[in-house]
Amino acid sequence: MTGDAAAGPDPMTTDPAISVIVAAYNGATVIEETLASLTAQTFGDFEVIVVDDCSTDTTRDVVAAWPDPRVRLVALEKNGGPVKARNRGFALARGRYVAALDQDDLCRPERFARQVAYLDAHPETVLLGTAAELLFEGTIKPSTYSPATSPAATAWLTAIENPLVWSSVMLRTEVARRLDPFTRPELLYAEDFDLYQRMQVHGGIARLDDMLMLYRVHAGGASKRFVDVMEASATRVLTERHTRLFDDRAGHVAHLLVAHNMGKRPVPDRETLAALGSALSVIQADFLATHACTAHDIRLIRWETARRWGDIGRAGLRAGTIRLADVLAVRPDHLGLGYASLEALLWSGMIGGVRRARRRMEQSRMVQTAT
Repeated sequence: MTGDAAAGPDPMTTDPAISVIVAAYNGATVIEETLASLTAQTFGDFEVIVVDDCSTDTTRDVVAAWPDPRVRLVALEKNGGPVKARNRGFALARGRYVAALDQDDLCRPERFARQVAYLDAHPETVLLGTAAELLFEGTIKPSTYSPATSPAATAWLTAIENPLVWSSVMLRTEVARRLDPFTRPELLYAEDFDLYQRMQVHGGIARLDDMLMLYRVHAGGASKRFVDVMEASATRVLTERHTRLFDDRAGHVAHLLVAHNMGKRPVPDRETLAALGSALSVIQADFLATHACTAHDIRLIRWETARRWGDIGRAGLRAGTIRLADVLAVRPDHLGLGYASLEALLWSGMIGGVRRARRRMEQSRMVQTAT
């Protein structure tokens, strides 16, 4: 166990291939299972740096007593939040690769072996994620992330959303050291999304499509408790990404992408739907013009964009905020109706019609009551 003032790595030991960084806070009930998933890795050349951010439970005791000597506890003296804890762990990393892992997520046994093999074989790739499944109250469920990717398709998705689970990511340490800081504290709960943007300046990113991670979903997760902060940070990330394309409209475009693509909230009206469709068209056209994409890449990119466009249209139709005529009128040529069939959109429109009728009845009752 080491304190916050710990020096660097022990010079008497051999540097490992991987440094696993775990920011921990009040994780005593889950972190044992997480550490056990690391001990079970088929690739064993790694260290684990658990940075405890002043937990008030027994997290420190659990980690300190863990029998695997590759696990190292760094106990901070002042609570600073997960981003600062993660940056502290990164500063101590000795491996040529850094593996991200949250205290409650689980690695499949082949995760490290598969990622190291890919990164060793693809020196142009600076950051590599994997596909992930969801662990919800002991039950494994599929995620809504893209089932199939390519490096170009993954890079494209970073222009409109966060396509990678943080706990699945492995990156090249020497490249990440060029970033200052490693992750930006001012972008809390979207600092990983920001990191993916900044790493792409130095090389490619990719994802293994095998399910090598279990992402734990529970009420205490940051994605559930801090939605407003997360969305504000993600909006800032996308604003910075798209200022070149949209100038002073970049913030508005970023807000639309975060609210209606990432956040899945229905568009409020036809004008918003049209603005979002136009933005997606501009962003996609620019990406294809500035990146070397194969025919397979282009098919994936267009399919994933159409899939999201279909979801956006159906959400608005089901909520009753837009009508099918709106979807047909403003659809960009290359997106059509999205991946959704006309029948699915008609059904969503019928549901929206019922909801509009109910809202009109409620408003009429309110008026009658008031008079």
